[in-house]
Amino acid sequence: MGAKLGGGGGGKYTVQQNSDINVTPFVDVMLVLLIIFMTTIPPAQVSIKLDLPPAKSPPSNEKKHDPVFVSIMGPDDIYIGAQKTSMATLIPDVAAALMRTDPGTPLSEQRVLVRGDKDIHYEDFVKVLNKLQQNGYVKVGLITEDVI
Repeated sequence: MGAKLGGGGGGKYTVQQNSDINVTPFVDVMLVLLIIFMTTIPPAQVSIKLDLPPAKSPPSNEKKHDPVFVSIMGPDDIYIGAQKTSMATLIPDVAAALMRTDPGTPLSEQRVLVRGDKDIHYEDFVKVLNKLQQNGYVKVGLITEDVI
């Protein structure tokens, strides 16, 4: 135990008992125990060799189809694949292209990929996207590569 020197009531030579714990030795002992446990635990781990078969994913019933590309080169210069179309005939032409590549799939499941030339106005690009969305094409992807 420690002793308090000075302060408090009492005489000049009165020594009071200190009831505060000194935590420094406690921390030292805990750090030593931590180091001992950290060095002895890894060799104590036992490993068992298992020969497991490789994981295989179940076969999917989905058929992969080529997507339909809509390229926007200008305000009324739109291509579906290599076929030129316009805003007025965009939806029937997209439907015809999707019927060639993916017949029998519902409209909400079909993918249309849209790419635009770097020189077109944002408004022209959004008009095409809005027209596709209004006609039920909800899986529309945007491509950021250059259109040749």
